[in-house]
Amino acid sequence: MEKVSIIGLDLAKRSFQAHGARADGSVGFRKKLSREKVLAFLAEQSRCIVAMEACGSAHHWGRAIRDMGHDVRLIPPAYVKPFVKRQKNDAADAEAICEAASRPTMRFVAVKTKEQQARAMLFRARDLLVRQRTQLINALRGHLSEHGVVAPQGPANVKVLMEAVEDATTSLPLLVVELSRVFLEQIDGLSKKIAELEKATAHEAARGATTRRLQTMPGVGPITAMAIETFAPPMTVFKRGRDFSAWLGLVPRQHSTGGKQLLGKTSKMGQRDIRRLLIIGAIAVVRWASRKGAPQETWLHHMLARKPRMLVAIALANKMARSIWAMLTKNEDYKAPVAAAA
Repeated sequence: MEKVSIIGLDLAKRSFQAHGARADGSVGFRKKLSREKVLAFLAEQSRCIVAMEACGSAHHWGRAIRDMGHDVRLIPPAYVKPFVKRQKNDAADAEAICEAASRPTMRFVAVKTKEQQARAMLFRARDLLVRQRTQLINALRGHLSEHGVVAPQGPANVKVLMEAVEDATTSLPLLVVELSRVFLEQIDGLSKKIAELEKATAHEAARGATTRRLQTMPGVGPITAMAIETFAPPMTVFKRGRDFSAWLGLVPRQHSTGGKQLLGKTSKMGQRDIRRLLIIGAIAVVRWASRKGAPQETWLHHMLARKPRMLVAIALANKMARSIWAMLTKNEDYKAPVAAAA
């Protein structure tokens, strides 16, 4: 088999497709492989670029193939799609991956370590349980509201529902009381599991130097710090802080043409978990500053004086992202802003 410079590998559960391209771009081979034969086949190839879509199991295969000495490149699936020619099938997808990887301006995803993926599982597990608890609380609130029992939203108000269900003088039907107890037991069990996972998250965040440094910034706690270290690529990938905030989707969406700048709403593109957590942290900082008062003559003080709080929170989240880039690239802790000179 001829030597190739790039191999495009279309991943699947059982049937994999490999496309090899020579240095001049011509086709070296097209080969269908079973899952068991992928690594053996790549071990026979001379060192080259092995490109894959950044999809499920891609990081596992990336680590295994990189250990063989190959240069692994993961490409976001959205960047591969424009290179698919006409019909979509495994062979066409593998060729498109190969073609996309050969572009000099293509953006790639960093291969995650086992530790990063373990922390990602911890983060996702907690997030899933929180959503399940919210669904149960909302379902219970909805059912009880049909019987005249109304409570505000949020886990903190489950106690109101519990007291109404366990009230000895309640007018609720017996079946409603029994079913409500089923909901309350599930909510209590999820709350305990969430507390355990949050404790584990705080423990993991306290172990790393990067996560400890991130928590010196107001609005960044253990969960946000863990998410940044787990889901964000190395900050050296970005040339400036604004590139990182743009990667998170915290900058205005552009629709510019003819040299005229047209900026729209926040793009909301990129890593949604980090963006959501930064916005939540920024909202907390803005609320605290609204009650206690921001330091005089600071950026936050001037913004709160003339802009709506939600708009200030989004702008602050953007500012936090740029500060995080600076902190991690310079290996420095957070520095509080200095009041502007009069």
